[in-house]
Amino acid sequence: MIRRKLSLSECAALAAETLPKGILLTSAAGDKVNSMVIGWGTVGVNWGRPVFAAYVRTGRFTRDLLDQNPEFTVNIPLGDPDKDAIAVCGGKSGRDMDKLAACGLHTVPGESVTVPAIREFPVTMECKIIYRQVQDPGLLPEELASRYYPQEKESSFSGSNRDAHVTYFGEIVNAYVLEPEAGEN
Repeated sequence: MIRRKLSLSECAALAAETLPKGILLTSAAGDKVNSMVIGWGTVGVNWGRPVFAAYVRTGRFTRDLLDQNPEFTVNIPLGDPDKDAIAVCGGKSGRDMDKLAACGLHTVPGESVTVPAIREFPVTMECKIIYRQVQDPGLLPEELASRYYPQEKESSFSGSNRDAHVTYFGEIVNAYVLEPEAGEN
């Protein structure tokens, strides 16, 4: 695979366009690699550094991995995302299964981080966490708190549930599109 470098503005445009459809956030620690679907995120500049702000619920397996290894990749498809991959990575837990294998997704070693890119979601931002904070849903307007943090929904529910999010600011240390080399599929 060839890595064609991307600018921050290219990453921001692709993320903004694709986030509502679902993109992947991949984390890894020890022998575990996990991708989860995210629909919220922001590309920008904080503290003079290019960052991707990701939001992960406190009860997610991804949070466990991020606590062990403060690196992640953001993986964006070219075109519409694979609906099966979005369903599995967005609705199942990596604690219980290897979601990448179940979806037939293939990893490509990261270049600047220990977390892999995903070949089928070739736009990749490699990130190193520089800041994290648990959000307080009590500070949100009631309409948003009740919609996104319904207290009657268990933490294991894959959509909105009672768990707060942790905001992770990952410095974007590398950004590229994976492209096949001549003769490679």
